[in-house]
Amino acid sequence: MPDPVVVEHSRGRYPVIIGPGSLQHLGHFAQDWMAGRRLAMIADATVHALYQAGRWGSPGWTGETLTVPAGEASKSRETWARLTDDLLLRRFGRDSGLLGLGGGVIGDLTGFVAATYLRGVPYLLVPTTLLAMLDASVGGKTGVNAPQGKNLIGAFHPPTGVLADPLVLLTLPDREYRGGLAEAVKHGAIADSGYFEWMESRVEDILGRDPPTLARLVRRSVEIKAAVVGEDEHEGGRRAILNAGHTIAHALEQASAYQLSHGEAVALGLVAECALAEQLSVAKPGLRHRVETLLTRFGLPIRLESPLHGGPLLDFMKSDKKNRNLQVRFALITAVGSMQRDTGWTTAASEGDIQAALGVLAPGE
Repeated sequence: MPDPVVVEHSRGRYPVIIGPGSLQHLGHFAQDWMAGRRLAMIADATVHALYQAGRWGSPGWTGETLTVPAGEASKSRETWARLTDDLLLRRFGRDSGLLGLGGGVIGDLTGFVAATYLRGVPYLLVPTTLLAMLDASVGGKTGVNAPQGKNLIGAFHPPTGVLADPLVLLTLPDREYRGGLAEAVKHGAIADSGYFEWMESRVEDILGRDPPTLARLVRRSVEIKAAVVGEDEHEGGRRAILNAGHTIAHALEQASAYQLSHGEAVALGLVAECALAEQLSVAKPGLRHRVETLLTRFGLPIRLESPLHGGPLLDFMKSDKKNRNLQVRFALITAVGSMQRDTGWTTAASEGDIQAALGVLAPGE
């Protein structure tokens, strides 16, 4: 098994294992990382059925399991309450631990249940989507959504470990796979021009899901995110750069009633926020074009299929966690591989500037 990527945090560290075939050894890793604990798995019902059917080899876990419906709607206070009630009814105590099997929704939900159940129990994440492997499972952010916005209720609660098997991605639906690539593009754009250039040069291998290429893609994104969160665990400074594209992306998700996937919304958010950076002279002209080009090659949207009204989008943005003094703030890219930091890693923008940036997403623009 390859050496893990190690994520540092205030209470210690945890490994991210990125290994083909590692999912078959889940039981071993769980017992090793959470020895002596009574364990329960929280899983996406669709993913769990595939896992139990041996879709990715022999299941490495056959213990107690709680399932939730697939999709963003499960990332709610109601689901959190049902899961915690179920654990209480099954008499899970302080000596328990959780495993989260699924995509980003499951990771955030399992982490929040773990953070709050009996004031905190450990958990292990087993991401099964590209988005979760290279982004959502790293960093210790947990939470659920509220009607006012995404991830507004949650806690910082790092996992005990992350087990990512790139071979699972060979069977991931195309739309979901491409959506994860938006976060990889973001990682290169915010922190590593060499990684961005490597993606530009390997589009065919990445889209073809070449296993060694997949392993490198996941590993480099995890390394980038691990370095950022290790420096700023609780998002008081540089960690804000991981939100590049996300202020607009989260608003688009809500305005579309989550018909846009997270990855698609991030792609659109990156386009609009690169346009905003150029408008504000934070970035030189050409940034948006380069980012758009790579997103397009990956089959991701750079324009909306139908108009969305700017007013509701602005209302959703006003609930963003980065905001200060009622100002909507953005983590803006200055050039591929670097971020605006003179304003404390985020930059305020007027409603007029935001509306102008949103205009580049208009159908047929």
